[in-house]
Amino acid sequence: MLSEIQDFLDHLQYDHGYSPNTVESYGRDIEQFYKLIFEQGVDITDVDAGIIRNYLSQLLSLGVTKRSCQRKVSALRHYYSYLLTKEIVKDNPFLYIDPLKQDKRLPSVLYLEQIESIFKLNKQRNDDLMWRDEAIIELLYATGVRASEFVNIRLRDIDLKRRTIRIMGKGSKERMVVFSQSAKETLERYLNEIRPRIAGKNRFEFNNEYLFLNSNGKQLTVRGLQFILDDIEKKIGTNYGLHPHIFRHSFATHLLEGGADLRVIQELLGHESLNTTQVYTHVSEEQILDQFQAHHPRAYKK
Repeated sequence: MLSEIQDFLDHLQYDHGYSPNTVESYGRDIEQFYKLIFEQGVDITDVDAGIIRNYLSQLLSLGVTKRSCQRKVSALRHYYSYLLTKEIVKDNPFLYIDPLKQDKRLPSVLYLEQIESIFKLNKQRNDDLMWRDEAIIELLYATGVRASEFVNIRLRDIDLKRRTIRIMGKGSKERMVVFSQSAKETLERYLNEIRPRIAGKNRFEFNNEYLFLNSNGKQLTVRGLQFILDDIEKKIGTNYGLHPHIFRHSFATHLLEGGADLRVIQELLGHESLNTTQVYTHVSEEQILDQFQAHHPRAYKK
């Protein structure tokens, strides 16, 4: 059967243009499944829903995540469809397997004390890019915008007087976000003192219209933004795992815990559905439970 596997992998790579990494992953998943059924004395033509469920149970008992299990099922479903076209099997049993119910993953959130420590420690830096980096983390936390939205903010999108930014979100949908007074003050310093100097390093773009630039004076990219956040952590000595989405999640959670209306948060985040925004209510429910356990006199009494 190794020849059929290789034929299938060649079919993915050369006929459908799958990446080498994806093809390799499919191959591992198929070989792992073959090993299991051969140990049980089962031929590939005899595989049924019961054998597949047993296979998934074994994976879960070994600590394989439901997400990874679902990926393996997808690979095998695709493989059996290929075998069906080659008339090697008469049925595709993976078509009858319901998707595994995924565990709800709550977003990572920084505590307010952690946010404050980031700003405090960053201000202790004395390198040339400190104020640019300060403006980046101030604005990420103040607006909760996505990384792709953040790097595409243009100078003309900002109204410092009103403390608003026009954001072009998913599906080219425009929305307005607001930012704090402290973010405004940091932005003004960046725009007046730091950005002109950084922009001057790029001799080929004298009128770069983007708000945030990299150290070479070019438009900041999403990858470059993550690099800056990693570099900030190295310079200030924290290990919070900073990334744009952790600021977005913290922004939404702290607003909700402060009493903001969920629909206002939905608008600020640019969510089409309120259901997407409601994930933050679960974070706040955990906070409520923590507070109850810490302060209710009978919380721990049987």
